[in-house]
Amino acid sequence: MIREFRIDIPQADVDDLRFRLSRTRWGAEIPDQGWRRGVPVSYLRDLATYWEKSFDWRAAEARLNELPQFLTEIDGQTLHFAHVRSTNPDALPLLISHDWPGSFALYLPVVAALRDDFHLVLVSNPGVAFSGPLTSAGWTTARSATALNSLMAELGYDRYGVQGTGGGAGIAVEMGRQRPSSVVGVHVNGHITFPSGDQSDFDGLTDAEQDRLRRLQEFRDDKMGFNAIQSTRPQTLSFGLTDSPAGQLAWIAEKFVEWTDPKAEFDRELLLINVSLYWFTATAGSSANLYWEAAHDPSAWAPKEKSAVPLGVALGVTDITVRRFAERETPVAHWTELPAGGNFLSAEQPKLYADDVRAFFASL
Repeated sequence: MIREFRIDIPQADVDDLRFRLSRTRWGAEIPDQGWRRGVPVSYLRDLATYWEKSFDWRAAEARLNELPQFLTEIDGQTLHFAHVRSTNPDALPLLISHDWPGSFALYLPVVAALRDDFHLVLVSNPGVAFSGPLTSAGWTTARSATALNSLMAELGYDRYGVQGTGGGAGIAVEMGRQRPSSVVGVHVNGHITFPSGDQSDFDGLTDAEQDRLRRLQEFRDDKMGFNAIQSTRPQTLSFGLTDSPAGQLAWIAEKFVEWTDPKAEFDRELLLINVSLYWFTATAGSSANLYWEAAHDPSAWAPKEKSAVPLGVALGVTDITVRRFAERETPVAHWTELPAGGNFLSAEQPKLYADDVRAFFASL
């Protein structure tokens, strides 16, 4: 049963956050290390001080509550989503699935631009924020996709589009594979694809594609620490992130620095709204469990039947996807190489994101 929901964090929790931030114990760091070994102390202290003393959670909460929000239960798990109906009754329903460490809040900048053309369903993925904590194991990408398709059916939508970022893009593609009669198209950004191991994968690559593979190799060699921990010991990690707001802030802020367009500064307010959702709901551990499930799910990496649903891809400047790899799983019908933006495209470049989403679905 779908029921209405409004965010209302108890004042005691807001006060506790500020108290914990004021009591943070800051360690030392090697001089002049910069970002090479992780988040610099000076960067995090500045951001944590702003979170403690200047960030207005009540204003952020009011901003989020401008969106009609709901809860339902599917497959034993509470799911939270915002449902923004278009003024156009013939608009296409569009479910948007975020990635880790994102949330539905990162789509606030594009709601106004998309609502004329789409009935928007901004979901909190299983285990994240108000869709958490997880009540059972086994929430793989496939199970999450099944639940989100069921959500759209529960809302009365039998034909709809799906958009996804990063890990949410993986869920979006799987939703199309599971329900090709319902999903009219899948649009993704921050999508990650890999070579198959066949040497011919590398024949005739463009300079831009070779650069993306170079960045993919760099990512695998130097920036996968979060994946190694979350895919093996998410529960152990959760103790530190659930107890220390500075720890939770560092864990997420690092990814927003590394995965966004280096030529643009990310909106600090939106970053802290996003981190606050993880903090107040204590879902650091449950949100990390998708990585554990993917690493321990044999079907996740097994060959799959090619989806019949058209795929649209928007590439920011930090993306590492190669078209021929994406086309192994889905028929690519739309491919845009954008001049700016990174993984969190809806928040970094809302106009570029919204324009590309509209263009893809209009083309169908």
